Amino acid sequence: MRTFLSVLLFTVLLSSCSNAQQKIKPKLVGAPCEGCEAIFEYGDTKLTNTDTLPDFNKKGKKIKVEGTIYETDGKTPANNVILYIHHTDLEGLYTPAADAKGWARNHGYNRSWLKTNKDGRYSFYTILPAPYPSRSEPAHIHYEVLEPNGKYYYLESCYFEADSLLTGKEINPKSPRGGTSGVLTFRKEGDLLIGTRDIILGKNIPGYE
Repeated sequence: MRTFLSVLLFTVLLSSCSNAQQKIKPKLVGAPCEGCEAIFEYGDTKLTNTDTLPDFNKKGKKIKVEGTIYETDGKTPANNVILYIHHTDLEGLYTPAADAKGWARNHGYNRSWLKTNKDGRYSFYTILPAPYPSRSEPAHIHYEVLEPNGKYYYLESCYFEADSLLTGKEINPKSPRGGTSGVLTFRKEGDLLIGTRDIILGKNIPGYE
């Protein structure tokens, strides 16, 4: 009888946890954000904190971007935060794959979803993207985050030191979303350029609280 009651109690607890998770609804903060819903398009993919984007093996400058995502206190590593990234190809275009669906038709094939580990760490390998053919903006990588509590929003894009198209707007933004300007300073390891970009959840995001 005790065994039966123990199993029944365990089942009820699991059901309660599952229902609690289902009640967490996505909430866009810091709006407007065109295309932010792309962060939900990973489907059934099991996310890890490291990934390699499609163009990494093509001819171009190979880069690794790594960092730590922190809770709002700026000190505690944030676990299970989903980071969505996308950028242009070597022609400066968001070229879609032949079978592209959803926001992949706009964001191109160079995109990925990462999930931080218990140390708040993330990293990805790709090539240095090209600026738009019009050269209207510096080359960049788009960043969006989805917190376990359902809040999602965009951050400052990643930019790259020594880019002649950089302006004060990118180098010294007044209130950078996520707490940093996003301009990467690279160190070199062999043929790989490595840059670090840390993030503080909710930092300078309007309407976050």
